[in-house]
Amino acid sequence: MIRPQPTRWFELLVARDDTTLALEALASTGAVELETRHDSRLPAGFADLAPLLAQFEELSRRVGSYWPGSHLQPSAVPEAPATTLTRCIERIRAWAEQAEPHIRRLQRSRSERSRIGHWLAALEQVDTAALDFGLAARAGPHLCVRLLRLGVDAGPAPPGATGGVGGPLLRLLDRLPTRYLLAVGTAAQLEPVAQQVLSAKGEVLDAPEWLAGELQANRDEAARRLQALQAEGDEAAAAIARLGEEFGLRGVLGDVHRLRWVLDNVQGLETGELFCWITGWTSLPDAKAFEAVIERSGARALFRLVPAPASKRAPLQLANPWWARPFEVFSRAMGMPADSEADPSVLLALAVPLMFGFMFGDVGQGLVIAAAGFVLRKRFAMARLFVVGGLSAAFFGLLFGSVFSMHLLHPWWVSPLDAPLQVLLVPLVGGAVLLSLGLVLSALGAFWRGELAHWLGTDAGLLLCYLGLLVGLVQPAGFVVALGGALLFCAGHAWHAKRPVAALTALGELVERLLQLLINTLSFARVGAFALAHAGLSSAIVALAQAAGHPLGAALVLIVGNLVVIVLEGLVVSIQTTRLVLFEFFARFLQGTGRVFRPLPLPPSALQET
Repeated sequence: MIRPQPTRWFELLVARDDTTLALEALASTGAVELETRHDSRLPAGFADLAPLLAQFEELSRRVGSYWPGSHLQPSAVPEAPATTLTRCIERIRAWAEQAEPHIRRLQRSRSERSRIGHWLAALEQVDTAALDFGLAARAGPHLCVRLLRLGVDAGPAPPGATGGVGGPLLRLLDRLPTRYLLAVGTAAQLEPVAQQVLSAKGEVLDAPEWLAGELQANRDEAARRLQALQAEGDEAAAAIARLGEEFGLRGVLGDVHRLRWVLDNVQGLETGELFCWITGWTSLPDAKAFEAVIERSGARALFRLVPAPASKRAPLQLANPWWARPFEVFSRAMGMPADSEADPSVLLALAVPLMFGFMFGDVGQGLVIAAAGFVLRKRFAMARLFVVGGLSAAFFGLLFGSVFSMHLLHPWWVSPLDAPLQVLLVPLVGGAVLLSLGLVLSALGAFWRGELAHWLGTDAGLLLCYLGLLVGLVQPAGFVVALGGALLFCAGHAWHAKRPVAALTALGELVERLLQLLINTLSFARVGAFALAHAGLSSAIVALAQAAGHPLGAALVLIVGNLVVIVLEGLVVSIQTTRLVLFEFFARFLQGTGRVFRPLPLPPSALQET
């Protein structure tokens, strides 16, 4: 659990024509990373697909919006890549030829529905029957009537919106989110206004020929035409869908997307005339699970799990229980721990919430943070940390007796401002324990590397010296332990170096590293300092609320003050917790030199199911 787990090397011999099937099956597990020789390339059949893919992209830009977008079904027995793509393109072109009349009909229906919809929205804003829209439909040839839909970039009062002497007649309709200009004038007069509207991402709409004099009749006619156009569009869309089924577009597009996925994610394969050799790493538990995946795909293949070649370096995975996985983000910030380095996520699942909660001790604020983290946990992975941190803050709020900055509870332990020395001392002790655990994890890494004897003769003395000095502050016998640790450190270095003079060099190293440890220990005093700062800010908020002189004013001060504390201190406390973990704790044992396991991205078929 605390040691990163290496993935296993696999080798797969597959019939060349079944390569895409096998690759898709491997990727669908989310547990396979491919690795080949550096000089490996994709087979020639894949390398020759570029011109055909360009033709597919051109078809996609032209008619891709009318293709089925879900439940794509790639062929169970694919052909050679070029043959597959050629067949797919021919099939799509044959479909497009028959679907084109229906596509044009659907486009006309959508365009006309949009035009009528804008006119209907404009008519809904006209509050008088004095305007004869029948005259607008019969205007011409010199007089024009236009409806101008104002774009998002148009200002609050577009230039010329009120008309002017010698200019067009304009009426601004802006009672709905979409604003319109109803414009009457000659073509020359309307051209500048139309250009301004178009430049602001607006739209220019001609008057429909069916406009009549009565306002309500126009509204009824617009609604009737919209209904008829909707039926016509639905009929055209249904015809396009039927043709898609007749030409098997779901299978055709599935084959194309699978080939594109291979080109995008597979850099090279070792192939011959009949077979393809696929190698890489897997995190699947055993050979049976792997064989079941290949068997379900229908690919003709032989599989085996074998020791990795000596030149290959296995990627690693962290193996933590579900409750510790959110805290892997700290280890990954330093890089993947090597297989001889401890993954401290399980320890951090305890230490991080304790530090966060101690600095942010308040029942109400902690529960708000926990609730916000719970709501956002599926959108942001980091939000799960705030659930635990918020609950820890609520627990320390009980110890400190603070609820939304107010002392509404009797403290289970102490009120921070009443016992500042205790509040500062506890994090120092906790920091010393955490740093000592870091040195123990360093010993564990040395054991995995087969260097435990060296660690016992050197860094074990550092740990004894450090703990002895800390204990010596309250019990003088601790200084004797510290002296023994110093002697062990220096003697161990001299022994391993086979030179007595090395003990003097080791003494200088001991002083330097011991000072670093003591300074790192003092850094944890900031946990107590922030707890005191939080208590002081809470007291200031309560004092301001009491000085407000009115219940509503006091409530407003408390609400705003608590929101400021939650946002501002939440950010600061998160940064300080991260800093203590990365720079004080990790520096003792973690370098992050491991290789990250990067599985193949899910294929299109698996993404559809997801």
